[in-house]
Amino acid sequence: MRLSVMVVLYLIGMLLAPCQLRAAEEPTVYVIKKGDTLWGLSAQFLNDPNYWPGLWSKNPQVTNPHLIYPGQAVRFRDGRLEVVSADAGTQKAAAAPAVAPAAAPEPEVDEEKTFTVHGNEGRLMEQDVAPAGRVIAGQHGRLILGSDDTIFTDIGSNHGGTDGAKYSLLRKSKIIKHPVTNDELGYRVQPLGVIQLTQVTALNSRAIITSSHKEVEPGDLLVAYQPVKRREISLKMVDRPFKGYIVESASGNNSIAAGDVVYLDLGTVQGVEEGNLLYIIRQVNIEKMLVDRYVGQLPNEVVGALVVVETGKKTSTAIVVKSIDAIFKGNEVVSAPR
Repeated sequence: MRLSVMVVLYLIGMLLAPCQLRAAEEPTVYVIKKGDTLWGLSAQFLNDPNYWPGLWSKNPQVTNPHLIYPGQAVRFRDGRLEVVSADAGTQKAAAAPAVAPAAAPEPEVDEEKTFTVHGNEGRLMEQDVAPAGRVIAGQHGRLILGSDDTIFTDIGSNHGGTDGAKYSLLRKSKIIKHPVTNDELGYRVQPLGVIQLTQVTALNSRAIITSSHKEVEPGDLLVAYQPVKRREISLKMVDRPFKGYIVESASGNNSIAAGDVVYLDLGTVQGVEEGNLLYIIRQVNIEKMLVDRYVGQLPNEVVGALVVVETGKKTSTAIVVKSIDAIFKGNEVVSAPR
């Protein structure tokens, strides 16, 4: 009798096993509530808060990571997270067993990460962009100048200068060449401060340095006034494929890490916009001695990510926000890794 019972129980277990397997594979659906962020959900469900850029890039309906909204549903399956309709969340909730294990206390959801621009990140001044003028001398022959110092410029009324006009100060560094084509892209420039013209003649002018955060020297460039202020960059969905290169770093160093400012050979001509998140990739080299047949091109390695914070016509400035491995000038950047 006992043997018969065991056989019956075994057969019942065999019949229920596929159902249990399907239940185990059933994805988790979570309905967004007020205060949730992609950053926090990635940490909560995937144990990786840095996964959110991948989630965001794979779901075009999420046009801004800050704008997930209550009632929207997300599905977690096989270590991935995707946006689904709220109906799917309702259906899954209705299909859930009547008795569920007690849920663990829900962790506090982190605030969405923001990317701060201080205004002194610098940029590439492209070849077809001409400065308005330059500093030609300091009062009393001084070569190192700062806030409230008097300077002289080569901007006169013949060049559009007027009393009270403001200009931004820039320091021009070496010419930057493309790491692949060797084409000249422009000069690396760093903002120094602001001047205001106080006395204008036909060919030159006197001015005062109204603000500076670096020393000013004769020879520094003057361009149309551009306020230098701290601001927050909101991420914006990339709506087309991009492929370019890191052509220079603001520090001039060849080795680049998270937090560093870099310059790209992508600009508004290619459709790049402020807030675009791009991936930094590196080709995987094949040791030919270890293979005996053609294997094609291996998938690229993702070594980091960056956010575009300022755009020019053919170049842009970006901040590296993630560094997984060593990053160097000349590394490729793409909108979606292969």
